[in-house]
Amino acid sequence: MLPFSSYPVRPGSFAAELGSTVVVAPHPDDEALGCGGLLALLRQAQQPVAAVLVSDGTMSHPASERFLAPARRAVREAEFRQALGSLGIMTEPLLLGLPDSLVPGSDAEPGFAEAVAQLRDFLTRHRAATVLVPWRRDPHPDHRATSQLVQAALAAQPEPPSCLEYIVWAWERAAPDDLPTPEDGVRGFRLDIGPVVPQKQRAIAAHRSQVAPGIFTDDPSGFLLSPEMLAHFAAPYEVYFEALES
Repeated sequence: MLPFSSYPVRPGSFAAELGSTVVVAPHPDDEALGCGGLLALLRQAQQPVAAVLVSDGTMSHPASERFLAPARRAVREAEFRQALGSLGIMTEPLLLGLPDSLVPGSDAEPGFAEAVAQLRDFLTRHRAATVLVPWRRDPHPDHRATSQLVQAALAAQPEPPSCLEYIVWAWERAAPDDLPTPEDGVRGFRLDIGPVVPQKQRAIAAHRSQVAPGIFTDDPSGFLLSPEMLAHFAAPYEVYFEALES
C-alpha cells in the first residue's frame, strides 16, 4: 500500500513561502497532473512562476499518420501553454525539445550537457528560489532523466534553489524500491489544494490530446490518461518530497 495518505498535510498558504518558482515537466501534462494545484496557489500568492518542458511529447501517439511528429509536437506545446495560462502562468516557457521516451539522463548521452546549460541559464534568469521537479524515482524513464538534468543544473550553483519533488506515475506504478528511503534524505507531505482543484482540472483538460476522446484518433494504440489515473489528480491534495534540514 502506498504511504502517501499518511503524510502530514500543509495548508495552501505554504505556497507563499516558496518565492520565485520554476516547474520542470518531462512531458506536456506533467505540470498539471503533478503540481497544477501548487502552481495555481503560487500565482494566487503573486509569486513568479516559469516553466520548462523537457521532451517534445511526440511519442504518446507514434503511429499517427494524420499528425506526423512535427504536428504532434506543435499540438502538445500549444496544450502546454494553454494549461499554464489556465493556472495563471504567462511567462514564456523554455522548450528543450528532447526526444520523448529518450530524454538523456547522464553526461554520456547526447544532448545532456546542452540541456543542463539551458536549464542553468533559465533558472538563473528567473532567480528561482524553488524548483518543482519529478520525484527522482518516479517510475518513468523520462521523469528520472529529468531529475538528473535538474540536479546537474543545480550542482554548479553556489546557492542552488530548493527542490520540491512531485509524483505522477508513482500513483500507479510505484514498486517498493521507487519510494523514499532514509538514504534519500527527504520527507513527504501533502499540500492542501482544495480551493484550486477546479483550476487544476481545467489545466489537465487543456491537454486534449491525452484525455479521451483525444485528438490523434488515427492511432488507436496511442496513450490516453485512464479514468483511474485521472482520479488521483482530482483529489484535494498533492504529494511532495523535500530535503530534510541538515
